[in-house]
Amino acid sequence: MKPDPKPETQAARLRIRKNIRSTLKTLGENVHREGLKATPSRYAKAMQFLTSGYQMDIDQIVGKAVFNEPSSEMVLVRDIELFSLCEHHLLPFYGKAHVAYIPDGKIIGLSKIPRIVNVFSRRLQIQERLTTQISEELMRILKPQGVAVIIEASHLCMMMRGVEKQNSYAVTSSMLGAFRTQEATRKELLGLLGGLRFSR
Repeated sequence: MKPDPKPETQAARLRIRKNIRSTLKTLGENVHREGLKATPSRYAKAMQFLTSGYQMDIDQIVGKAVFNEPSSEMVLVRDIELFSLCEHHLLPFYGKAHVAYIPDGKIIGLSKIPRIVNVFSRRLQIQERLTTQISEELMRILKPQGVAVIIEASHLCMMMRGVEKQNSYAVTSSMLGAFRTQEATRKELLGLLGGLRFSR
């Protein structure tokens, strides 16, 4: 059984419930009908989960999972599923992150890389900032020779509204260190990825 939320979390949840209930009324909905009675509560809980990255401490998440290792070969974790909320419309965007780094005496436990992606994706985001935050954080933690992050994502704010282009998706990249300065290193990464495959 999960413990009760912290008091400040409960207070925030109550405020969100009140606000979304008011929004539903403004939209002309009957907040007392069966399908909507519990919606404000479910929405508040969902939003707190989807923005839980603000409360996450990366150093605590990484813990002791950074190891001394003389390896200097590229490490790539590809196809990391991610879900986030666009800060402009509060609509989801989703896709995959590909994260690579070249060690300089230190490596990180592989499972920590998707966890770092989660920390930043579970916030109100734009894809460009998300890509940069992940790469800069890995540079801070590992001080490697280089870090590369490529994100491919579909945005519901483009698919459901606005231009309504259901097959569109965005690709962003952040190349730091050797990935920025060495063309051969970038080519090696793109060769390992074998092209961008999201939505194919």
